[in-house]
Amino acid sequence: MPDFETHEYDVLVIGAGGAGLRAAVEASSRGLKTGLVCKSLLGKAHTVMAEGGMAAAMGNVWSEDSWQIHFRDTMRGGKMLNNWRMAQIHAQESPDRVAELEEWGALFDRTPDGRISQRDFGGHRYARLAHVGDRTGLEMIRTLQQHAVHQGIEVHQECTINRLFKDDEGRISGSVGYWRESGKAVLFRAKAIILATGGLGKIWSITSNSWEGTGDGHALALHAGADMIDMECVQFHPTGMVWPPSVRGILVTEGVRGDGGTLRNSDGERFMFNYIPPMFAAETAETEEEADRWYDDKTVRRTPDLLPRDEVARAINAEVKAGRGSPHGGVFLDIATRRDSDYIQRRLPSMYHQFMQLAGVDITSESMEVGPTAHYAMGGVRVEPETAASTVPGLFAAGEVAGGMHGSNRLGGNSLSDLVVFGRRAGIGASDYAQGLDAMPDIDTAAVNERITLMQAPFAGSGKENPYTLHKELQDTMQLNVGIIRTESEMNTALEDIASLRERAANASVEGNVQYNPGWHLALDLEHMLHVAEAITKGALERKESRGGHTRDDFPGPTEAFGKVNVVGRMTEDGIQVQQEPLPQMPAELAKLFEEA
Repeated sequence: MPDFETHEYDVLVIGAGGAGLRAAVEASSRGLKTGLVCKSLLGKAHTVMAEGGMAAAMGNVWSEDSWQIHFRDTMRGGKMLNNWRMAQIHAQESPDRVAELEEWGALFDRTPDGRISQRDFGGHRYARLAHVGDRTGLEMIRTLQQHAVHQGIEVHQECTINRLFKDDEGRISGSVGYWRESGKAVLFRAKAIILATGGLGKIWSITSNSWEGTGDGHALALHAGADMIDMECVQFHPTGMVWPPSVRGILVTEGVRGDGGTLRNSDGERFMFNYIPPMFAAETAETEEEADRWYDDKTVRRTPDLLPRDEVARAINAEVKAGRGSPHGGVFLDIATRRDSDYIQRRLPSMYHQFMQLAGVDITSESMEVGPTAHYAMGGVRVEPETAASTVPGLFAAGEVAGGMHGSNRLGGNSLSDLVVFGRRAGIGASDYAQGLDAMPDIDTAAVNERITLMQAPFAGSGKENPYTLHKELQDTMQLNVGIIRTESEMNTALEDIASLRERAANASVEGNVQYNPGWHLALDLEHMLHVAEAITKGALERKESRGGHTRDDFPGPTEAFGKVNVVGRMTEDGIQVQQEPLPQMPAELAKLFEEA
């Protein structure tokens, strides 16, 4: 019988990025015994990659800003696929969450009169991103981590969760995983579990995500029976590094464009003026002169370099395909000819050092080569907006693993405010749920033992399949067939490949023992990634249109019919099944906001 240790909590939070930390702080502050599990080390969350700032309509730079305008920008950026209530809550509560972080010690940049500074970002009508240079995510993590530790929250580092469990009534009862260092199994019993596991970018070969982004939370939710929505909507950030190969995909913050950087093709043309979509034409500059004036005069229309990310990514992709790309398959991002060296190093210190140290490029004197990189999942666990509760009793989700908030495309800066707005709400929702239970839900010890045995199966494998080879083949088929531009035939090829890889993965074999064994860890992650890849691909096949982070060559435009539905995915005995379900109806007073030009 497998040996394992056991911990018990009222609320267990899986994931220690911005959403997980804020959820844990909230649950702990309400007197509940709270545990926090992180796959890597505390402080090394993907949140730190969100460099540019957190969006909140505080009006510190432009007093005309309001939560209504922020809400409208978010819905339009998401191509109206967003859960309207989540977008409303986010727009209304984000300023309070910024103020809260400041109260807890976050050191935001300031305006000349001492207020929190706010910068321009793509898709936002006004400068509304509260920021700390280009290291905002790092400052958020630092602040939340310090607050959590001082509250006495129990943190379990370098621990990977493999499965969730439910009792006979279908309620969440716990989870099982393993310590990455020792390989020993660990059981966490819990009245409520909050998923805050982040993204899934590692199923593509070119991605901004670090090694942790394997879709763990998405897969855990699927196996637990939760509804998933809009998994087909994946954001390919337009500006990832493309050279040298060792840093391909690493993010270049949108703040570079917000501070004056422009995109150019190999002919030196500012090509974004050729890709202004009708939805944004009324508010987007048509000439370079007007675009350049916008940085100082918001009465003119904004530069097309700051169109929503999906629009910019498709434009870059089109330029490269037309033969007007940079030498290494991207385009040029130029700020050196537009801002002096002191300004660049003051406003973008991390970008300056990143390019200088990793790529040998001095962005104060030369252009960067950038291109689309798999970055952010808009789709995820279907949650109730007020409480962040999933369709499984006792299971909650917040941050990137939760779907609905961003629709089919996320505006830059909305992720950081999303993390703390819905991290807090998840903490409240999970606490209220846990306090409503009379006792800890039962857990099936036999099921726990069975899962631990299955986790160790790669050590007894046939030796025919290498997890690293399987992972690369999955990344290659997703990059080629379910990337930024999709077709039915290519996605069907991907599904065939995924099915074949799943059969082969059953024979995956690793050498050595359970003590820190990256091959074994990857073999277990691979199961999650294959399910997530299947969910994305089947969702993309079902959505026969192009919308936001989902573009199909065989259905090149949006349709009215698909603009009214979410694609909902569920795990069944026959694999993942998808269906269309109507979007929640927006109230008339909010719908009126979209009647303006």
